Amino acid sequence: MASPKMLPLLLLATSLLLSCGLLVSADYAPMTLTVVNNCPYPVWPGIQANSGHDVLEGGGFFLPALSHKSFPAPAHPWSGRIWARTGCTGAGAQLHCATGDCGGRLQCGGLGGAAPATLAQVNLHHGNDQTSYGVSVVDGFNVGLSVTPHEGRGNCPVLACRRNLTETCPGELQLRSPAGSVLACKSGCEAFRTDELCCRNMYNSPRTCRASKYSEFFKRECPQAFTYAHDSPSLTHECAAPRELKVIFCH
Repeated sequence: MASPKMLPLLLLATSLLLSCGLLVSADYAPMTLTVVNNCPYPVWPGIQANSGHDVLEGGGFFLPALSHKSFPAPAHPWSGRIWARTGCTGAGAQLHCATGDCGGRLQCGGLGGAAPATLAQVNLHHGNDQTSYGVSVVDGFNVGLSVTPHEGRGNCPVLACRRNLTETCPGELQLRSPAGSVLACKSGCEAFRTDELCCRNMYNSPRTCRASKYSEFFKRECPQAFTYAHDSPSLTHECAAPRELKVIFCH
């Protein structure tokens, strides 16, 4: 126990840490993340946290058709992405997927998914307990999805890319199975690997990174989604403290 002489110093140190943002109280309301498979086939959701954030649910799991899995969201700031892996085979900890594969693992453990894959991007408990979310086809498309908040305060719209783009994907962007069926739709960057389409090197700025005819295809089909690196959302939101955030595949 600290001596009476030390208590003023401890209180002063605590006050300084709080004022500098170095000592933070996790007082966010409980929140649930729910991943729903509305597809008529199984998917294997992958979860990748941004650097320094917790790996949730081991980074991946199996989800049968027409089922869901709910788990507690972190009670502190967290950001990352969620996607569906499809056409998977394997046993035990090994899993190899036709789309969205993460190094041949069932639990991605921090690894991202191989393109093309539709992404739900999530940022929890930032600012005044705000939750930001969006749908991205910057890395291409494999499964339609929506992000749906429940019981949040403020402007909390459903954001989605619901169209099955494998049916309308331009031929040069199609990822096909050995049997010839279209599995996914590549981005222009993934298909052609040019600096301009990938918004890298001299094209890595809002001024030089521009929409292409390929990103415009995705924007026509899914106007709410991010379609290239410096795209701007068509529908903004400011959603505080939702009780639940659902990522729904094939919705």
